[in-house]
Amino acid sequence: MRRLILAIPVLFGAVVFIFAVVQFLPAGMRASLFITDPKQAKQLPEIAREYGLYDPVYVQFYYWLRALLVERNLGLDINQDPVFNAVLRRLPATVEIVMYASPIIVTIGLTLGVLAGSNKDKLIDQGSRVLAIMGTSLPSFWFGIVLLSIFYAGLGWFPPQRYGQEVLNYISAPNTTWQWHTGLVTIDSLINGEFWIFLDGVRHLVLPVTVLSLLNSAVMVRVTRSSMLEALGKDYITAAKAKGLSRKEVVYKHARRNAMIPAITISGLMVASLLTGVTITETVFSMGGIGQYAAQSAAILDIPPVIGYALMSAVVFVISNLIVDVLYAYIDPRIRLG
Repeated sequence: MRRLILAIPVLFGAVVFIFAVVQFLPAGMRASLFITDPKQAKQLPEIAREYGLYDPVYVQFYYWLRALLVERNLGLDINQDPVFNAVLRRLPATVEIVMYASPIIVTIGLTLGVLAGSNKDKLIDQGSRVLAIMGTSLPSFWFGIVLLSIFYAGLGWFPPQRYGQEVLNYISAPNTTWQWHTGLVTIDSLINGEFWIFLDGVRHLVLPVTVLSLLNSAVMVRVTRSSMLEALGKDYITAAKAKGLSRKEVVYKHARRNAMIPAITISGLMVASLLTGVTITETVFSMGGIGQYAAQSAAILDIPPVIGYALMSAVVFVISNLIVDVLYAYIDPRIRLG
């Protein structure tokens, strides 16, 4: 509860900071954040006066906060699409990739990290170092293109995009029974009872999930390994060994649990950063996620989507840190009792 209450001023501070950065833009450009109808694009001076963009900063902040929280209005993007709706429409594509990649990243990172740390300089440790170096050295765009060249252009197994043309024709047909519930292809296909669409969605997810899993698990391996080595050097580990505990008990019951704190921190931040858009991966595989949307908008100086992306990122990171804090207390009783 304490962490939840503290998260509110942190999120408010992030909103204030984003608003402060927006103040560097001319009033006419800031007025685009309040447009709700494409016809209003020629009325920016009137909109600027209506929302107090020539008034003191605190008045502007009030109008902007009201538009954000009450009206859920972030303006229109360059395609005359409401930014709020555009973000919600593209977010499921990113969530779906992260939903499958995150468990793989955490499982590989924690498992290899613990094994490497508890078997220093042995074969498993050397192998994990090679994986960590590869994962941190390979550019994601290069790795993605290589995988596409082999498994799509060469073998035709795993195509890009979220689903194939056959699925698109089915879900967009006038007489279709398809209904979107979550926006996630693999989940909604099961809800609609269309298992063939589920298999098609999985095929399209294999390559982007592979790229994210390999590159991000490398960081987890390094952090977990370092934490394990540090934990195994503590006095309580020496005491546990002196009591005659088995190596398995020492490693997995005592050392691993204490080594989880840094790993959990990295996991939370990593998942949050993935949820806010894996821009390069989404672009390479044409997934149409939130990261790709924000990058394309920034490239053409389309301000409303960039502001919407920044606000969404702030919310995701605050929630992620809150979850990490709760996990801290669950894993380490000292934090809970303190």
